Formats: sequence, structure tokens, C-alpha cells
Amino acid sequence: MASPDDSASAPRTAVYAGSFDPITNGHVDIVQRSMQVFDQVIVAVAFNLHKDSALFTPAERVDMIATVFQSSAGRVRADSFSGLLVDYAQAMDAKVIIRGLRAVADFEYEFQMTMMNRHLKSNIETIFMMAGEAHFYTSSRLVKEVVSLGGDVEGLVPEIVLRRLRAKVGR
Repeated sequence: MASPDDSASAPRTAVYAGSFDPITNGHVDIVQRSMQVFDQVIVAVAFNLHKDSALFTPAERVDMIATVFQSSAGRVRADSFSGLLVDYAQAMDAKVIIRGLRAVADFEYEFQMTMMNRHLKSNIETIFMMAGEAHFYTSSRLVKEVVSLGGDVEGLVPEIVLRRLRAKVGR
């Protein structure tokens, strides 16, 4: 049995997983707020080799995330995984999964996923964080759609992501 001193010295690690295709300022806000609670946040790009139809490859997404958080003093780590999120979290020795919520529709889906994750690994908790009001309407899907149609998404994504989005869609 661990003593209270052991748990106090162990780093508190959480996994924030998603497609992050691309990472938005809403995602960045959730990571920054998560750093107030956890010692380390792993931003994990989830992908499925057989079904992934993302604009950016997993490696490109990990690289953008790492660049965005390069000044986080090593507290944010970018990674990618395929398979069950709870298996990945357990492999990373994370006891918590962070999920961002924007609207009621997000909650319904996320609640189902949380209950399944709890069924699979009851020792891993899920924490929901509401998107900040400035980013409540922002989604990666919408950002990609607007850019592909020639619209401006400045302020909705980090600058490095904006440059790569424009290059990827030829704008």
C-alpha cells in the first residue's frame, strides 16, 4: 500500500486525446487550464490506420502540438496512439483522461465514451472541461472547412497551425 508521501511525490499525469486535425485555440485553452491541475499533460493524437481520413498525418499533428507547447517547460508532451484510449492512458501511467466539451451534443457522446472507458478500466477517471467562451463554437472540422473555402480562421488556431493549414490547402 502506498503511503501518502508516495502519492504526493508521484507526478500527476493526464491524457488529453483527440484527432487534433488540426489543434485549435480551444484545444490549447483546455491544455493550459489542465496544467493548473496536473504536473504533465500528454496531448495524444488518436488515429486509426484503416479509417483515418485526416488532413494532416499523425506525425504532422504531433509536430504542430509539440511546436505550440514548446515553451511549457516539458509539462506538455505530444504523442500519438491507435487503439483504446484507456489502454494508452494506462501505458502512460496516467490516471485521468481529459475531455473538452462545447455543447450538450458533445456531452451525450462523451458520457457514453466515459461509461465504456470506466467499464474497461475502472481505475482511470475522466474529467470534463468546458471550452472557454471565446472558443465555444470552434471545431477542427469547421476550421478545415472554412480554410478550404478560402475563409479566414486567424485567431482560431495557433499561428504555426494557420501557416500549415494554408500551405496544405494551397492558400
